[in-house]
Formats: sequence, structure tokens, C-alpha cells
Amino acid sequence: MSTIKSIQSFFNILLVRHVLFWIGVFTYFIVTLNITYFSGYEQAFDFTIIYLLSQVIVAYVCIYFLIPKFLLPKKLVLFVFSLLLLLMVVYFIFGCLHEFYYHPKYIDFFSLDSERSKRGGTWNTLMNFPTFIGKSTKFLTPTVLIVLAKYYNNQQKYLQLNEQKKTTELATLKQQLNPHFLFNTLNNLYSLSVTKSDEAPEVIEKLSEMLDHMLYGCNDKFVSLNKEIELIENYLALEKVRYSDRVAITFTKEVLKDVQVAPLIFLTFIENAFKHGVSQELEKATIQIEINVKENYIYFTISNSIATNKVLSNKEGIGLKNVKKQLQLLYDNAHFLDIKEENEHFYISLKLRSK
Repeated sequence: MSTIKSIQSFFNILLVRHVLFWIGVFTYFIVTLNITYFSGYEQAFDFTIIYLLSQVIVAYVCIYFLIPKFLLPKKLVLFVFSLLLLLMVVYFIFGCLHEFYYHPKYIDFFSLDSERSKRGGTWNTLMNFPTFIGKSTKFLTPTVLIVLAKYYNNQQKYLQLNEQKKTTELATLKQQLNPHFLFNTLNNLYSLSVTKSDEAPEVIEKLSEMLDHMLYGCNDKFVSLNKEIELIENYLALEKVRYSDRVAITFTKEVLKDVQVAPLIFLTFIENAFKHGVSQELEKATIQIEINVKENYIYFTISNSIATNKVLSNKEGIGLKNVKKQLQLLYDNAHFLDIKEENEHFYISLKLRSK
């Protein structure tokens, strides 16, 4: 195991990865060269090295100077001008290496007339714009590959950091949500205890089942929708005990297949309906809840009557704030939330892409 880690650490060294990259570029050149155009592998080796040297110069000047100094600060004109100047300089070096090293070394490979033609035509070739464009494209190819690889690596790091940030934020939100829910539920139990209700044991049992789900079943980002429905049913049972005939609850569901959903999302809306639609109502309140799964979406709707003696407030509750943040983190653009108040009723409609 330690050997594997040592090998991985070795290949994670930046210098090693760059060396391996250029070895790969060199190997590609050698493999794709037509050896019949050369006197042997030594000449093919020298020909490739000249190209490789030009590419190395372009790559590292671009990556460590031109891109950070001009491209990243969005000085595009200066970047294009500097890149063009760099390619011209490297193109000149490439021509000089051919003129003063490559051709003289392999002069026997060329006929006398051909060699004179080549030596006399090197500087003319340097002034040939189409040739300059063709060579520059080859010089830039490894640079483009390195930049793309670097961009991909940075994107992966960004996604990983973003995912860690989301996980941290979700954990914080759940820590805020669970105590908020428990506070309200324990208040219910307290009310029953004060009145010495025989229903207190049933409430404790239901609360125990809910806590088991909340503490051990909600650790993942997404959980079974059926488990969430069981949680809702237990919660409704608790609230029916508390409010008795003061509230009429309708809960319909049509879930033909079990799908995954973010935990405690629906429960927060239901808890909010009881808090603002039932607890303040002196007469009989109504709550209607519906959950459907159609194709790749989960549809959740809830409506509750508004208490006639309700004190209006523009302050949004902790539960609603948290659930909105959770939806944004977990579903981003894969959800639609509509909250409105009309005809003395409060309506919430939520559409989620199933997981």
C-alpha cells in the first residue's frame, strides 16, 4: 500500500508530470515521422529535438509569463501582440538551428545543388507568411494541451471545493433545522403532559420514530421519499393529538415508485403551516397536503387556512429560510418553488427533479 502511495506521490510532482508530457510529445513525433525522408534515426532525432525545443520555449513563456501577465488580467491586445512576437522570435531561432546546425551536420544527405538551395533559401523561408503560420501552429499545439489540462485540473479542484462548501453549508442548515423542529414538537409533548393526557405515550412513540429517522436516516443528501412520507405521517399524528378537532387535515399521496429526495424539505413546510395556520386559529383550521411522483419529478403542494386573528409580519421564519437555502444548494435550477397567499389561504407548491 505504501509503495502505491509513493508511486502516486512521485507522479503528482509537477516536474515529473511535465517531463513525462514532453517525453510523450517527443515519442509522438518520432512514431509519426516517415523515416524514409531521413538518413537514419539520428537525423530524425535531431529534427524532432529542434521542433521540441521550439515548443518548450513557446509553452513555458506563455504559461508562466504571457498568460498570467496579459491574458488573465484581460489585456487581450497586449497578449496577442506578445504572443505574435514570441512566435516570430522562436520561428527565427528555429530557422537558425536549421541553417547553422541541422543542414551542416547532415550535408552529405543532401545533394550539393539541393544543399545550396536550402542554405540560400532558409532566410527566404523565414519571410514566408504561410510557412510561419504552419510552423507556429505546431509550436503552439503542446501549449494548448497544457493549458487545457491545467484548466481541467483547476475546474476539478473548484468543483471539489464547491462540493465541500455545499456539504458544510447543508450540515449547518440541518443543525439549525433539527433543533427548531424539536423545540416545537417538545412543546406539543409538554402541553399533553400538563393536561395529563393518556395520549402522551403515543406521542413519545411517534416522536421516537421521528428522531430515529432524523438522527440516523437524514445523514445523506438524499433519502427515500417513502421514508419522508412516514415521517410526515408521524408528525401529522402528533399534531392531531395536540389540536384534536381544531384542525382538519387532508393528506393524499400517489407514489408508484420510490425515489430520492432531500430530507426534511416537506416537513418544514408542513410545520410552518401548523405554526402559522393552526396555532393562531381560534376556530377550525384546514390543511391540505398532496405528494405526487410523475415521470422524473416530485410534486408537493400544501395549503392552509390563515388565522383570522393572525398578526401580520414581514419576517420570514427560520424554517422557510433554511429550506430555501437547502433547495438552492441541492437542486439549484432543478426545482420550482411558488409561495403565495390568496382567498384567506396560504399556498406552497414545490416541484423537484427526482434523484
